[in-house]
Amino acid sequence: MKRIIGVIGLGRFGFFVAKTLAELGAEVIAVDKDEQKVRQIAELVTYAYVADALDEKALEEAGIFNADAVVVSIGQNVEASIFVVVILREHGVKEVVAKAVNEIHGKVLERLGVKRVVYPERETAVKVAHSLVVRGLVSEVPFAPGYSIFELKAPPFFVGKTLRELDLRRRLGITVVAIKSKEGKVKVNPSGDDEIREGDSLLVLAGEESLKRLGEQT
Repeated sequence: MKRIIGVIGLGRFGFFVAKTLAELGAEVIAVDKDEQKVRQIAELVTYAYVADALDEKALEEAGIFNADAVVVSIGQNVEASIFVVVILREHGVKEVVAKAVNEIHGKVLERLGVKRVVYPERETAVKVAHSLVVRGLVSEVPFAPGYSIFELKAPPFFVGKTLRELDLRRRLGITVVAIKSKEGKVKVNPSGDDEIREGDSLLVLAGEESLKRLGEQT
């Protein structure tokens, strides 16, 4: 089932988050008060609306409050960013990711219940999109064009099965490099007979298409 993800603010960061989410198969609702920015993203996402992020009714009509997650990417307007986060939280949006312009802004957002605060100078829009589509994604290290090494918490449908039963390389194009138990024990280059247990983390090599397939099952 596709995740529905809202993106409020279509500056450089918000635009690429929305674009990457759409490429990964998510249903994206993009919102910005700048008509030109909305036109630029309209053909790439599911829905695109010209609306003021501070207009609570407009956000409701756009379907933002029904999204599984919302990315708040409002430029340098700290006050507006905080206000939008408050609105989202009041309407029961459980997963809010917000861009912060500085450490103080970030701390305020965290206190408001933002699940993840993003500092653009430290993280890329692509990494944020990956973490929203693939649940349990802990970290990402670029490996080669189109490929990265990811640390992933084992999804429920992995638990109790061996790597041979999961057949991830054939089915999803994912190569498991190592398995770390919840106790911290690491097994590098695991065999097909190794079983995934609850609490395990996997170190995997995967490409964009593999992530998309995995995201559709998590």
